[in-house]
Formats: sequence, C-alpha cells, structure tokens
Amino acid sequence: MGLASLPTPLEPMRRLTAYLGGPRLWVKREDATGLGFGGNKLRKLDYVLHDAVASKADVLVSGGVVQSNSQRQVAAAAAKLGMECHLAVYHGRVAPPAPEYETSGNALLNRLFGAHLHDVPWTGNRNAAIEELGNRLRAEGRRPYVVPYGVSNPLGAIAYASTIVEIAEQSRGLGIRPAAIVHCTGSAGTQAGLVVGASVAMPETRIIGVDVDAEPERVRSDVITYARAAADLIRADFDENHVEVVAGHAGPAYGVPHAATIEAIKLAGALEALPVDPVYSGKGLAGLIALVRAKRWQPDTDVVFIHTGGAPALFAYQSVLDI
Repeated sequence: MGLASLPTPLEPMRRLTAYLGGPRLWVKREDATGLGFGGNKLRKLDYVLHDAVASKADVLVSGGVVQSNSQRQVAAAAAKLGMECHLAVYHGRVAPPAPEYETSGNALLNRLFGAHLHDVPWTGNRNAAIEELGNRLRAEGRRPYVVPYGVSNPLGAIAYASTIVEIAEQSRGLGIRPAAIVHCTGSAGTQAGLVVGASVAMPETRIIGVDVDAEPERVRSDVITYARAAADLIRADFDENHVEVVAGHAGPAYGVPHAATIEAIKLAGALEALPVDPVYSGKGLAGLIALVRAKRWQPDTDVVFIHTGGAPALFAYQSVLDI
C-alpha cells in the first residue's frame, strides 16, 4: 500500500560500540517508517492492507494490549486509508505498571487516530477476541478485515522479508557483511520474515530473535509455522535449524521491564539519542548487549540491531523507568 517510508536507514552505533568494546553495531531504523510514529508493523501491513482493500473491506479489525504498538499502527493505517478501525484491547495480560499506562502513549494515539476501542479480557488466545469482534461487525452488515495480533501471519512475514533486501543493499554500499541481525521477537511474524528473507538474500547472516514474551518455545514454534508458510508462498528455501530464539531477556513477564531493559533504554538514549521502548526494542537491545558481553562475536565483526519502534510506550512507563 506504500504507507511506510522506505527504505529505512541503516546507521552505525559508534558510541554504544565503543562502550561495549565491539563488535561494530549498526541499527536498522524500523522506527522511522513514518506513519503514526512508525514501527515495523507498517511494513508487515503493506501486503495485508492490499488484501483488505482488494476484498472491499470497510473496516479494519485488530487488537492487542493497552500499549500495543501493532494496534496503534493499524489505527494509523486505517485513518490514512479512510477506513473505520475497531480494536479489541486486552486487559489482564499486563498489570498496569504505572498510573499513566491506561491513558497515555499508544493508548492516547489510538484515540487520536479515531479507533473504536473494545475492552476485552486476556485469555491467552491472541486472536480469539479479534476474530469475535470481526464476526460481530460482519453480523451488523459491515465488511470487516481482520488483522491478526502483531500483524503476524504468512502474508505479514512475506512483507517483512523486504527488510532483508534493504539491509543487504545497504550493507554492500557500506562495505560490510553483517554476521548477525538481532531483534526482539514475540508474535513471531517479524522473525519469520527475516529468516525467509535471509535464506534468499543474506544466507551467511544469522537471524537472532530475542524473546520478549517469556515464552521462547512458543515463539520459536510460531516463527517456524509462519516462516514455512511464507517460504511456500514465494517458493523459497526454509530450514527450521536457522530459527534461533534467545531466552532469558524478557524479564519476569511480557510487558514488564527489568533492570537489563532499563539499562539498555538508558544506554541507547545517552549514547545514541535512540529511544527504545520497555516492551519490545528495549528488551531486544538488552539481549544484544548481553550477547556482546558474552563475547558472541569478535570485535571486528558487524552486527545489525533492528529497532522495531515503540517509542510512544516510553511515556506510559515513565514512573517505572527511573529516568
């Protein structure tokens, strides 16, 4: 649909690299996709929204927790396309960490973008309430298009594989050959797209997902499911042995920042003027920092970190970040 501003920049993180003593760290600025404060989900939405428009949908339906980056980007896309947006807002998955959690950050932006919010309880099933909301609107005579939780499905994964094409072209221009691409992983569609894309365009580069859900086995299983389906659709090779999900950096639970998350947020801000959020990119960066400190790579190696966006959530966590 062309809603995202692409390609996104690939920038050196020289001060963070020096602070950690190598390897050479780069950041792929998926937070700079533009619309509605940007983020990686806009790229995933590209093919999904094309399908929605082709199906003559008049309303987008999706959902997530109160501070979901995904539903904020769906709401922004709907506003830009002139479509109504209904969101199933899950309560109970994350205990509100601060008084401002329910009303600021992404929650404020959802209202600003004109989304209709439907409060629902969290049951552990990511898509049940979203699908139920779609069915209710369909029964009312609407033509809903259901966007899954996190925009994570085979179509979203195929769209996100384009990130690898950009990184490959930018790396050639910079004269680097990244040993790894590190990112946060949760609903699995982003990592699925990266794995499939790398199998075609960057086969020597390792894709490393840092689990942010405290459910690494479930995350890896979902990555494999979406990646296999996406690879089949574009007739690409897929080897599930290339799916690496690193555990131990999610903190006590999804949506709950811990000491390493807060350290990563502060380092990114103070050293690179890079705002990363406490739910996704902050935990992903914490995982990368831990891997660097564990000497996963030699100092003369290049490693790319994907900043998936989410800065609005910083305002919803202000009282717990000690900043």
